Amino acid sequence: MIAAAVLVSMLPFSGQPILPVADKVVAKKPDCFVPADRVELGGYLGRRIEANVARLKSVDLEPLLNGFRHRPGSHPWIGEHIGKWMHASVLAWAETGDPVLKSRLDYAVAELLKTQEPDGYLGTYAPDQRFGLFEGADWDVWSHKYCLIGLLAYYRYTGSQAALRACVRVGDLLSSTFGPGRRSILSAGTHMGMAATSVLEPIVLLYRATGEPRYLTFAREIVSSWDETGGPRILSGLLAGSHVGHIANGKAYEMLSNLVGLCELARTTGEDRLLKAALRAWEDVRRNQLYITGTASYFEHFHEDHDLPDAEGSNVGETCVTVTWMQLTEQLLRMTGSPQYADELERSAYNHLAGAQRPDGAAWCYYTPLKGGKPYTDETCCCLSSGPRGMALVPRSSFYVTNQREGPEVVVNTFETAQAQVTVGGSTVRILQRSGFPESGSATLRIKTDSPTPFGLLIHAPPWARNLHAVSEGVGVLKGGWLHVRARDWTKSRSVKLAYEIGSSLIRGGPSQPDSEALTWGPFVLAYDGKRNVNLGPPVQFAVEGDRLQRLHGLEFRARLMGGTKRPLATFRPFADVGSDGSSFRVWMRRPDVSNPYADALFLGAQEGRSSEGNVTGSVCDGDPGTFVVTFDDKPQQEAWFEVRQSKPRRVGRIVFCHGRTFHDGGWFDTSEGKPRVQVKEHPGSSWEDVGVLTSYPDASAANPARLENGSAFTLVLKSPVKALAIRVIGKPACGDRPTQSFASCAELQAYGR
Repeated sequence: MIAAAVLVSMLPFSGQPILPVADKVVAKKPDCFVPADRVELGGYLGRRIEANVARLKSVDLEPLLNGFRHRPGSHPWIGEHIGKWMHASVLAWAETGDPVLKSRLDYAVAELLKTQEPDGYLGTYAPDQRFGLFEGADWDVWSHKYCLIGLLAYYRYTGSQAALRACVRVGDLLSSTFGPGRRSILSAGTHMGMAATSVLEPIVLLYRATGEPRYLTFAREIVSSWDETGGPRILSGLLAGSHVGHIANGKAYEMLSNLVGLCELARTTGEDRLLKAALRAWEDVRRNQLYITGTASYFEHFHEDHDLPDAEGSNVGETCVTVTWMQLTEQLLRMTGSPQYADELERSAYNHLAGAQRPDGAAWCYYTPLKGGKPYTDETCCCLSSGPRGMALVPRSSFYVTNQREGPEVVVNTFETAQAQVTVGGSTVRILQRSGFPESGSATLRIKTDSPTPFGLLIHAPPWARNLHAVSEGVGVLKGGWLHVRARDWTKSRSVKLAYEIGSSLIRGGPSQPDSEALTWGPFVLAYDGKRNVNLGPPVQFAVEGDRLQRLHGLEFRARLMGGTKRPLATFRPFADVGSDGSSFRVWMRRPDVSNPYADALFLGAQEGRSSEGNVTGSVCDGDPGTFVVTFDDKPQQEAWFEVRQSKPRRVGRIVFCHGRTFHDGGWFDTSEGKPRVQVKEHPGSSWEDVGVLTSYPDASAANPARLENGSAFTLVLKSPVKALAIRVIGKPACGDRPTQSFASCAELQAYGR
């Protein structure tokens, strides 16, 4: 079993845990859950975390530092990356004690501090373009935010006074630059100021670390700035009942970053209205904006409720959004102890966070669709730097100690093989969990204490873990999403055995997927794996026949399908794992009671081609107008075409072309010299012949798409059927607002007998 193999390499912790430096300011709203002193995860997430640590150790730090050494930097937000790397690496080092990470952290911090200017400036911009909205230079405060986050994390786990002094100088520079009677911080950040005001989080942390009241004053001024003219109205809008899609411009990453800061301020001051706003925003996202895989947003924004397109071209689930959503969720779990936050952390970690990470850890997706392909990248970008932070945060949310009046409890928030060390009433408690997860529902917790220590156990009971119960060491009571194992005096070494049922479920789609269903196994969202089902054809032909899965090995399953003339078995794998080999995949499948509009399509699953490969890995013959391809190559194109081809000629009477997507710089056909033409080829050696034009295609120009809607279908009905081995649509591509290039797009190209 997987868990047993991992357990062999999981040795007892060596050395003392690396504990954070105590704050000088005690929070007025203490956490219900206090993170464990140290955690090591094995199993599925443990392998992902291990790959993440390996990547953090191999990152080339010089390009990340050069923007500070040689101002201005090469990119408007080049300054965020070193702070994100430091934050992720500090967390990883605190959990592992890895000496290579520590050495690299010491180097990065020392080199970064060398670049700080006398007034405290620690950004990458030239003097004449600092702290303002200049073209190509408008993320200065944002970059300082991440430098603060990274340096404060380093200080907390090393006690480095040099790092703390650098943070103080940054804090003094920002607080003397922005505020009442000075410049508005909104004038130094995009997205209605939300990019700049997200510095709220580290400013609050700086106040708690130093005890200097001026930083708390500045934090309050930042919150007040939200209500300035043109401001995002985050706090007041949420308290008034506004949905997140209507707050500011709906930019998800920046808004969630501000909400994380609002939680830190609520924790520090004890103000319930601050926490209330964060709770309202979180609940709105969970109910109305969250994908089944635990991410939010498309095109990086919140939209109207349940508007959740899932194809690659919709730019689904920016990894920065996934990570910041998890940060907000973990904040609320710690502050409230409510299991709904544990549920959502689990969903995000096993699905969209892990799904954005290539399994070897070396690359991440900027966006991660629920169908199509995974566009991994190892080029420096915001998401390549954010993803590792999210993975490094996962261990911290796995074990806690309660901080409640009824007595201490050790919180176990993972079913993975794992070990943790916590402090209960001044005593050290070590926990080793041996688990059969995710293949079977069994676990044994071995608990060791240095001296008799009274506490209970609080074990996360997610909805998928059916009939969770303790089979030893007293009766466990399921209550409110937790399994409570009664308090007792733990002495030396004792064990608790857990059992639960792990299985499959069929989840019906919401308003964005009303005709669809998805399969899950435990916390894993599964996906139809194109590479392992290559002989079956496009999944749009089929529906899943119930939720019964046949497990092949590991996390590979087979499910019976319905559709066509046979009931084949298809392979499904976790969404987090599919696509890593370049194959296509699909989470949502058609419901059995919904008719297939492409049942009579003649070129479904055919070979396809286009005039230029483009940069979107969709399909034009998969029966899904939500997936598409483009001919984009950043060059001007005289003609663009899309083709589908079968192995034998088909008798064709009707041809349908679906427009793909309209972009600011093209994606449609320019009809100023004629509408797109439809052509057919009867035999492999014959020439393309025109059989008509798409007369209903709108009168679009090179720069104006004429209100062309994504996925719009245009039909050519032939006067009499023809034999066609292949069909294609050809026309002049548009350039939009970039006349130096042009391209077209296509969502579907299909033919029918009549």
